[in-house]
Amino acid sequence: MNKKIFSFIGIAFICHLISTLISGCAQIGAPTGGPKDTTAPVLVKAIPQNKTLNFSGNKITLNFNEYVELQELQSNLLISPNPKSNPIISSKLKTVTVKFKDSLSPNTTYTINFGNAIKDINEGNVFNNFTYTFSTGDKIDSLQLKGKVLLAETGTVDSTLMVMLYLNAHDSAVRTRKPDYITKLKGDGSFTFNNLPEANFKVYALKDGDGNKWYNSKTECFAFSKEEMNTADNAIAPTLYAYVEKATESAPAPALKKKSEKYLTFNSNVFSGEQDLLEPLVLTFQNPLKSVVLDSVVLSDTNYKPIKAPQFIIDSTRKKLTATYSWTPDQTLNLFVFTGAFEDSNGLKLKKTDTLTFKTKNTNQYGSLKINFNNLDLAKHPLLQFLSGQELKYKFALISNVWKTDLMAPGDYEIRILYDENNNGQWDPGNYQNKIQPEKGIVLPQKISIKADWENERDISL
Repeated sequence: MNKKIFSFIGIAFICHLISTLISGCAQIGAPTGGPKDTTAPVLVKAIPQNKTLNFSGNKITLNFNEYVELQELQSNLLISPNPKSNPIISSKLKTVTVKFKDSLSPNTTYTINFGNAIKDINEGNVFNNFTYTFSTGDKIDSLQLKGKVLLAETGTVDSTLMVMLYLNAHDSAVRTRKPDYITKLKGDGSFTFNNLPEANFKVYALKDGDGNKWYNSKTECFAFSKEEMNTADNAIAPTLYAYVEKATESAPAPALKKKSEKYLTFNSNVFSGEQDLLEPLVLTFQNPLKSVVLDSVVLSDTNYKPIKAPQFIIDSTRKKLTATYSWTPDQTLNLFVFTGAFEDSNGLKLKKTDTLTFKTKNTNQYGSLKINFNNLDLAKHPLLQFLSGQELKYKFALISNVWKTDLMAPGDYEIRILYDENNNGQWDPGNYQNKIQPEKGIVLPQKISIKADWENERDISL
């Protein structure tokens, strides 16, 4: 065969081989990088080491195995006892540094709880609740103080409250300065202070509205223990009951400008033409009412014969008119609202007489309920409360260990007992100045489901 042919074949083979190699290389994918990192940063070294004694410096360095950063430090960091000035805390590469501005107290155990502040930069994995402890003396204090905080009115938990300890302090200290020790509540309302010295402490809880860490407003949720706690004698503090002494006053509503509407309108709580036997009739207006002429509001039967007038009450916003009445079951009624009955803040009146026709519900649309209580303290004037979601639906004064009603609206209810100690029919908050504890509510674990036209009976132990 001609040498030129061999040469051509050889060149063609080499070109094919190169093309195949290049094509094969093009199909090789980039490395995937492996599984996602889900591991929190690991503390490699602390200078000085954790739980060091006779600390005399002003700087702490924490070295980690990967790059870290700090998040939401103000809400996460807790230092106990509180230094006079907040230290400077910063992160750089794999290091977190703490620098104290002021001299530390002698012979004192300090804890720095970072909460969820430390996380790795790449994946955001959090080094949960890391606590660094050191002592300026020759020992680490090891006593504890435990307890629980509940909301007094509802018996539930608000885990955003913080618990504060004041060391050998006067009663006024909680109003004038930061506490000596602070910790947070767990989800069940419990708290634990660790590394405490043997001493007497006043115990408080606070929902710190303005961030100054002391109780300076009656609108802040607050709790106090009457007794001082000694860490040597009392490992468990009594339950604290939090309350707001004075409700936050809402800002006055802005003046309403006149709109294009020419006439006044209102809505009612009558649903599908039926009036609940257990509820009042409520009329709701868009703007506050300037004048109300109750003689121009008439309730009648189907023969248009007026019947006993309901008791009307207008609320503080003057936008809601409530008609309380002892409804007769399965009765059709008319509510006539004449043109001069109402005038709102914009000077609007009804265009014409408005008629609301409705029928009261029948008793077979309700269930009956009987509850037998054990260990109920009748001397504290208990109130039985039924809640649907967050709404208080019904409340009844209990005068015996057996309570019964023939009319209960169908639904699922949470039950609460409120000890109305001053017997005024409502919950009363505490008063720290007079050392009066709030009245206490108890949420019962049993929930009740009511079905229409069913009899229900429950035994409940407190």
